Amino acid sequence: MSTGDRRTVAVTGAASGIGQALTERLVASERFARVIALDGTRGEVPGAVWRVVDIRDPALARRLSDVDVLVHVDVDRSPESDPKERRTYNVRGAQTVIACAAGAGVKDAVLLSSAAVYGAAADNPVPLPENAPLKAEPDTSVAGDFLEIEELAGGRLHPGLRVTVVRPAALVGPGVDTVVTRHFEAPRLLRAKGVEPRWQFCHVDDLVAALELAALGEVSGAIAVGSEGFLTGEEVERITGKAGFELPASLTFGTAQRLHRLGLTPAPATDLHYVVYPWVVDCAKLRASGWKPRHDNEMALQALLAETAGRHAVVGRRVGGKEATMATAAGATVAVIGAAAAVRRARRRRRL
Repeated sequence: MSTGDRRTVAVTGAASGIGQALTERLVASERFARVIALDGTRGEVPGAVWRVVDIRDPALARRLSDVDVLVHVDVDRSPESDPKERRTYNVRGAQTVIACAAGAGVKDAVLLSSAAVYGAAADNPVPLPENAPLKAEPDTSVAGDFLEIEELAGGRLHPGLRVTVVRPAALVGPGVDTVVTRHFEAPRLLRAKGVEPRWQFCHVDDLVAALELAALGEVSGAIAVGSEGFLTGEEVERITGKAGFELPASLTFGTAQRLHRLGLTPAPATDLHYVVYPWVVDCAKLRASGWKPRHDNEMALQALLAETAGRHAVVGRRVGGKEATMATAAGATVAVIGAAAAVRRARRRRRL
């Protein structure tokens, strides 16, 4: 447990991705008595105490008896994952972590969520306050996963456990693969007619810094994380060198949902909301703590472009460069949506 004022912290998913980056930062900070690395396989972070364990196994509780704070970042955001399997993986993980932490006497838990739980909508205030209502659709999307995880976190089943929820904006950085990052792998960028885009990003490095503050207990409750302000659609097009592709929202989302039901697209139509509607957040609690993001939105977008260089996504799936060049797509599903729109216009002309 604690040594003096320093806490013992445990990190889930420590062998890779965000978990590895966080474990490395916590070890280097020397502000913790010990850093416990939890994963199904042993990773490569010197200085961490490794405990190989399946965090979805209730036996996890036995490995937490000496832990003060548990940071749970082992979540699946991949567009390639089967939605049912991903939901089971994400929700069962959070449920087990919360129950085992409480049972082991852990005082604090930090759960990684997403600002996507606020929902993306044309009439969203810019920025959204951290206490804004959660309006994401409780569907099969990744945002739906996080809504369910936050319901678990907000329960009163474990009153002795204080839970902090960290909600990053659109994540970018090494290894990040989401519906949003794949939007920027398309030849053109989707825009909904009559809606001015507002883009906010969160670099993994800035997220990890925020998670460290949460683990130290310097911020608590619901915490939003992201670069300051936002980029407009025109600014994003200038930075990326990609033109926008504008379609009416009703046509875009209606067609996307039909394609999803047919199994032609991997994500529900609500995922498209996050690439056309604003969901910019105000990082008030972090700002008050003295935290400042190292990456502004342009820097974060440049990092995204560097990470996805040479990749091509059409209809939410990676394809070869030649296939992508042939498509007149914009974003995860616009290749097919655009074709459907053209067919509709042709049919209307024939009726006249």
